[in-house]
Amino acid sequence: MQLNLNTSGLVLKRPVNVKVIVTPAWQEEAQKQLQNQVNQIDSQLAQLEQQGQRAIAEIQKQGSIQASQQIENINQQVNQKKNELLQNKNQMLQQMQQVQLLELGQEVVQAQMESFFEVKEGDNLVEKLNVEVVLRDGVIEEIRGKV
Repeated sequence: MQLNLNTSGLVLKRPVNVKVIVTPAWQEEAQKQLQNQVNQIDSQLAQLEQQGQRAIAEIQKQGSIQASQQIENINQQVNQKKNELLQNKNQMLQQMQQVQLLELGQEVVQAQMESFFEVKEGDNLVEKLNVEVVLRDGVIEEIRGKV
C-alpha cells in the first residue's frame, strides 16, 4: 500500500475501539461463539487424556528401568496442560455468564482495530486519537471522534 504524503502533513496509525450495542441477536451470537470455544476446549481435554494414556501404555510395554519416572513426567505434563485448558474453559464460562447479564442497549467494547489518519501542524492529536466505531448487529451505527 502506498501513501501519498504532502509536505505539510504526516500519516499516523491509531487504535480504534469497536463497540457493539447489546441486542438479543448479538447476545445469542456471542453465546454461540463462546459455547463453540468451550466445546473445542472439551475436545482438547479428551484428546490430551487419550494421548497421555497412549504414551503411558507405550512406556509400560517397553518395560524400561526408568518407566516410572517417564510415566510421572507424562502425568505432570498432562496435568499442567489440563489445568491450562480448564482455566481457559472457566474464563469462557464466566464470559458467557457476563454476556447474559448485559443490559439491552448497553455499549460494550468488542475489539480494537487500527486505522491511518493524517495530521498537520495545529491539529489536536488527542482528539484525533480518540475514535471509535459503534455497531448494532454488525452494522456501523456511528463513528465517534475526528476521522
